[in-house]
Amino acid sequence: MHPVIDLHMHSAVSDGTDTPEELLTHVREAGVDVFSLTDHDATLGCKQIQALLQPGDPRFLFGVEFSCKDAYGKYHILGYGYDPDADSICSAINTGHANRMKKLDMRLDLLRTEFGITFPQADVDMLHTLSNPGKPHLAKLMVRCGLSETITSAFHTVLNRLHVPELYISPEFAIRGILDAGGVPVLAHPCFGDGDQLILGDLLKTRVRRLMDAGLLGLEGLYSGYTETLRAQMLALAEEFDLYVTAGSDFHGSNKLISLADTGLSPDAPLPAGLKRFLRDMF
Repeated sequence: MHPVIDLHMHSAVSDGTDTPEELLTHVREAGVDVFSLTDHDATLGCKQIQALLQPGDPRFLFGVEFSCKDAYGKYHILGYGYDPDADSICSAINTGHANRMKKLDMRLDLLRTEFGITFPQADVDMLHTLSNPGKPHLAKLMVRCGLSETITSAFHTVLNRLHVPELYISPEFAIRGILDAGGVPVLAHPCFGDGDQLILGDLLKTRVRRLMDAGLLGLEGLYSGYTETLRAQMLALAEEFDLYVTAGSDFHGSNKLISLADTGLSPDAPLPAGLKRFLRDMF
């Protein structure tokens, strides 16, 4: 039996529903042996979990996730084992956070002008205190204010119809920020692009090679959203390019129907070589 591993999860610091303390409790209860918190554009949750760790707790690795875009498409870049106080990682996080706050203000303006939806000023002020406010936070607020019956309907009828300018950092900027902070940059769910886009074959190899030129060191080879075929292809690609492999569920608490440690790796299956190497080098 190999250790139970989950290196991709989110707390309420970004778009999850569990506080870092609650998430740590759930990690313990789920029997996870090695975990990382990868909030979007934030290290606050990682610092809180680090302060809460007790002897005998699972091994913990600082993580982060950046939403990126360039002329070739969108990417989610994960960072692991970095120095959270390094200037380079702070620069990437601050830029990503600033983009999210700009999107929040644009969405609030569009809700008012296109749908006649406004919120009490106290709720608007609360949104601006969040580390990474996004559409899930607006959906919950709409339900609480009686403007939508469910979070799902808030997305379908209103929030997904708001068209705000795209504000992303480049994958090169994210990768360099992680590397310069002593961390390991990893491409999250490599075969999934924008929306329902599925990227495979030569196109995926081209994307990975381009990111490797920028310093990419790993692929998320095990992931809750993969079929068995996709998982085999991602692991083969990591082996072909001699990249690290990571395993993540993308747990968001009650925001998504995904369980902790749901990475598609059978308890009796051997750990991929790239994942063994990642764990050896990070710990």
